[in-house]
Amino acid sequence: MPATTRTHKVLVEVVADSVHGALAAEAAGADRIELCCAVGEGGLSPSIGLLRATKAAVRIPVVAMLRPRRGDFLYAADEFAVLRADLDLLLQNGADGIVVGCLCADGSVDEARMREIARAAGNTPVTFHRAFDLVRDAERALEAIVDSGCARLLTSGLAANALAGIDQIRRTQEQANGRIAVIAGAGVRAHNAAEIVRRTGVREVHLSASCFVQSAMAYANPHVAMGTLPQIKENMLRATDAAEVAGVAAAVQSAL
Repeated sequence: MPATTRTHKVLVEVVADSVHGALAAEAAGADRIELCCAVGEGGLSPSIGLLRATKAAVRIPVVAMLRPRRGDFLYAADEFAVLRADLDLLLQNGADGIVVGCLCADGSVDEARMREIARAAGNTPVTFHRAFDLVRDAERALEAIVDSGCARLLTSGLAANALAGIDQIRRTQEQANGRIAVIAGAGVRAHNAAEIVRRTGVREVHLSASCFVQSAMAYANPHVAMGTLPQIKENMLRATDAAEVAGVAAAVQSAL
């Protein structure tokens, strides 16, 4: 389905890890979907099947996470080869943008690899994700990200959440000076979204709007867990909280 772009004053990007979640976010007022899997791990590359199904279901742009594993963003050669292969597949299957970040061991941006990714993406915009929040020097990192050809930067201001990092987000927005779109993300909620927009000057916000719902499974074996997070049972499924998305969408439009 061809993507259409809404014309809200402040763009709202919502994380989704399912077609159902993407549809819920779109209906609630999201302007763009960030598609990934393993949201609890910070997001990993989505399957091609998920990307194709989501693109067929929604009309707003769908950008795809490009992250081959959990953990840090210092990738070995074989991991980067996987990342590059995934990039080609995501582009071939209609991703409207790529969300990625590569760092060097000293906490700087791996500009060479980011340039390679941006060149491979061509006209498809690249977002440097919250790997930025793990850099040693935010000012130098921003310049490297701009120089590498990225179109957007997602950040919590090098803090646990966007409200805590609000002053750094404002400084980054001012330093960017229109050369790159700065997206405020992490902990964005209906009750704080307007404040984040007003105090930082950003025109894009990002949220996961996660909630957990009971699955349709009637039986669950209490002695078996499929993952390493036993507090989240197999019969509990992550979903997109449409009410939270709607609340943020309304709040940010009234902030200006």
